[in-house]
Amino acid sequence: MRFEGTDSYIATDDLKVAVNASITLERPILIKGEPGTGKTQLAIEVAKALKAPLIEWHIKSTTKAVQGLYEYDAVMRLRDSQLGDDRATNIENYIRRGKLWEAFESDKRPVLLIDEIDKADIEFPNDLLQELDRMEFYVYELDRTVKAKQRPIMMITSNNEKELPDAFLRRCFFHYIRFPDEETMAKIIEVHFPKVKQRLVSEALKIFYDMRKAPGLKKKPSTSELLDWLKLLMTDDIDPEVLRQRDPTKLIPPLHGALLKNEQDVQLFERLAFLARREQRGS
Repeated sequence: MRFEGTDSYIATDDLKVAVNASITLERPILIKGEPGTGKTQLAIEVAKALKAPLIEWHIKSTTKAVQGLYEYDAVMRLRDSQLGDDRATNIENYIRRGKLWEAFESDKRPVLLIDEIDKADIEFPNDLLQELDRMEFYVYELDRTVKAKQRPIMMITSNNEKELPDAFLRRCFFHYIRFPDEETMAKIIEVHFPKVKQRLVSEALKIFYDMRKAPGLKKKPSTSELLDWLKLLMTDDIDPEVLRQRDPTKLIPPLHGALLKNEQDVQLFERLAFLARREQRGS
């Protein structure tokens, strides 16, 4: 099993090496990187490339580790019992299998995505240590141990919102997805918009990377936002010349709402434009 990228996902050489190393070591790969760098999409593409089942566990702030194993609905069983429902005699009817259980019992080696693990409580990763090591867990209600048929390819993403425990990190292969450079970004654009005008791409990329360099920017525009912006530029048939001859006194590009996502950043570029106009008048 080796991941070499897909037609719809541009994977750098170091990313492919990291994914394949985690598969060889049979350790989870912990993927970090700023939002919009394709962390979640990577698991989807790995599953597609390896023709493996994809099991997705999207973590929320309220998610508990035990939910990945199973949940027992004792309240529902009690209610059914009081109503005389025959289902209440079989406890298995009230056990809902979690994503780890699903992955452990998959007939074919699956890709298990644990998405945005840093959203959960700090104890969440520690509560999974034994399951990650032994690839098994005990179901008390059934007096049964669930063991993995084969070790899943585990891909874990984090937006670095909080530090993860050292004990958990020791069990992972780590990779940080760096933000794409202009050459890589041009390849990503080519995958999504194969017929786009290259002059438009060239001018749009200059503006995009200049915006990301602006000091004081609260949220830098990401890859997905660049793709949205390009789609709008193409739909409105914006002439690349309009982007090339950009006036420093009008620093906010057309359709900037696809790139700037909060009023502070819009105001920042408005202030920069104001300063440029004042400087122009002074000269």
